[in-house]
Parts: sequence; structure tokens; C-alpha cells
Amino acid sequence: MTFKDHFSTQAAIYREARPHYDPALFAWLAGLSPGAQLAWDAGCGNGQASVALAAHFRRVYASDPSAAQITAAEPAAGVEYHVERAEDCALPDHSTDLVTVAQALHWFDLARFHDQVRRVLRPGGVIAQWCYGDCTIDSAVDTVKHRLYETILGDYWPPERRLVETGYASLDFPFTRREAPDFALRAEWNLAQFLAYLRSWSATQRYIAARGEDPVSLVEPDFARTWGDAQAIRPIQWQLTVRVGRV
Repeated sequence: MTFKDHFSTQAAIYREARPHYDPALFAWLAGLSPGAQLAWDAGCGNGQASVALAAHFRRVYASDPSAAQITAAEPAAGVEYHVERAEDCALPDHSTDLVTVAQALHWFDLARFHDQVRRVLRPGGVIAQWCYGDCTIDSAVDTVKHRLYETILGDYWPPERRLVETGYASLDFPFTRREAPDFALRAEWNLAQFLAYLRSWSATQRYIAARGEDPVSLVEPDFARTWGDAQAIRPIQWQLTVRVGRV
């Protein structure tokens, strides 16, 4: 079975241009887990969550079906990267304390993945899935971003993007639910860093592949006008949705 690969072509920029998760999220998850021996980060992408987990677990098994993403992933002590689909995990039965999926669940065959979660987790093991949708800066910048997101790129978003926009509300979660605290997802970027994030979008890359031009460049002058000083650092915030449960 093939996988929907929307990120291999921009693996390097994806690593550099994505917001970083609140360290408190990983500390909280570690506190819920029945042990600290092994965490599996499924659909690990560039390894951002994998590296953060390594501060709390002796081993982190980080898997992604994209060889390009794994090649570009950040190395860290205790993190083992594997080119592997989440639905076909090689971990032994009942070997894992925590399974995480950071901004990747919408690409999975959900039933098959959840079968793997039940198989690899220890009794009392924890599953955590999270996603973030659109970001906000201020009304002027957000207006330009909305034009890029909806008007220019609207037809180029994969259909799975709608699952992210609704916080996975329609996706099955067959585990004993545990309510999660609110965790921040913020960045402080200058204009170049923000534009790099926009270029890491799957829809941006699909637009480039189809039309041979960079859609971000079409609105870059408007971003420059609304941002002000291009070197100015602006705070950016995303709504982070976290689903946590036990087997």
C-alpha cells in the first residue's frame, strides 16, 4: 500500500519552518505513562516531537514512511529513526509506554493504526494525538494569509486538511479518554521565517507542482506591507488540539 506523500519534496524546509511544541506537553505525557522506557512517535516527519520525547524516555522509536523526511530529521541521543508506515510498526507486542502522533494522524489508515497502538502499548499505556490548524498574527497579516489559504490555495489542499481544521472531531478515538490541559503552540518569527512556514504547506507545494510558480510570491508584497519591518519579530499562535487516552 502506498502512502500520500505531501512533504518529501520540502523535507528540509519543513524541518526549519515549523513551530515547536510546548515542552510542558511532553512532560505531562511522560507523567501519565506507565513507564519511561520506550515511546513511539508515529508519522514523526522531521523528528520535532521525537527529540522532545527523548528528554523523558530512554528510547524513542520514530517512524515515518517518507525516506526524505527521515533523512532530514534531527538526530538526538536515544532517538531511532525508521522508514516505516504507522500501520505496519515493527515494535514488539506490549513493549511501549507512550504512542504519539504529532500533526500526522489525518494521513493514516486509522483502523489499522489503532490496531497497532493496541498491540504495542503496555497495559495502561498512553496514546496521544494532536494537530494544529491555521495560525493568527493580527488582522492585517491574517487577511493576506486568508487570501493565500482560501482563495489561491483552496483547490490545492488535500481533503485530509479539513480533518485538521476541525481538530479531528470526526475521527474515531477508541480509547479511554483523558482530558488534556491547554498547551500553547506559539512562535516568534520575522517575515522571512513566516514566509518559509507558508512555503512548507502541502498546498503550496502542490500548487508549485501543478502551475510551476510559487503562490507565496504572489502575495509576498502584501505580507511585506502589513508586516512592517521585515526583521521585526512577531508573535504567532496556533490552536492546538490534543486527544489523549489509555488502552
